[in-house]
Amino acid sequence: MPPRRAVTGRSQEPRQRFAEELRLLRAQKGDSLRQLGEALGWDWSLFGKMESGQTIGGPEVAEALDQYYGTPRLLLTLWELAAADPTQFRERYRRYMTLESEALSMWHYGVSTVHGLLQTASYAQELLSAGGLGGEELTRQVEARIRRRAPLEGDDTPRFRTILSEAVLRTPLKDATEWRKQLELLLAMGERPNIKVQIVHHSVGLHALSNTDATFLRLRDGRTVAWVETGYSGELVEETAAVERLQLSYDLVRDLALSPVESRKFIRQMLEEASCEPST
Repeated sequence: MPPRRAVTGRSQEPRQRFAEELRLLRAQKGDSLRQLGEALGWDWSLFGKMESGQTIGGPEVAEALDQYYGTPRLLLTLWELAAADPTQFRERYRRYMTLESEALSMWHYGVSTVHGLLQTASYAQELLSAGGLGGEELTRQVEARIRRRAPLEGDDTPRFRTILSEAVLRTPLKDATEWRKQLELLLAMGERPNIKVQIVHHSVGLHALSNTDATFLRLRDGRTVAWVETGYSGELVEETAAVERLQLSYDLVRDLALSPVESRKFIRQMLEEASCEPST
């Protein structure tokens, strides 16, 4: 049997197909990129980057384009396929990192690890090594992670709240001395006026974020976006209704957490226990 031929010459790769449809629809409409930007209220350069495949933009942009071109859900569906492509993880993460650096406030829930902004170099190195990084790339990633903390320690500091599952404090580093340094850093950062560190005890049982590591960013334009992550991938959530559902779950978990004062006491207890153990 001869191989099946494609019905059209269009790309079967989600990202490329999305860009192709954007170029085709604009050409049919007869708009320039600048005219498209003026009509929809976005910087025209964004549409240029989307059509060239440099970015896929956000779902709200795809929805606006569907409405403008009269293609109900076509572009949004193609956007969803492109966003679900595993190769898009790095782009989504780069975009998240840009938004993180611009955020007015951040709040986080951690299932099993300390947030990157509060990790010591040793913690970051062991965690990233466990994920398969090594050599020069590992060194670069650790250095980059430590640099991320600088905005929290500057003059114009964003507000940051992290709520950690007790499991985070029950999962030490291999080196007891380095683990104590990590606990000490959590205590020190929690003393800063712009940072709140809270702990959720095992005893509260299952809750709304029991298997979800999430970070929320409040941006300068008033929007809130969320980054939801596993050990292997992550998703930047920008759709308003989805973010609000996640925020509700976060609020429920915050109600279960120890207060910042009680959380510091608990971390000190963990530090005392760690200090009684011999260094490896």
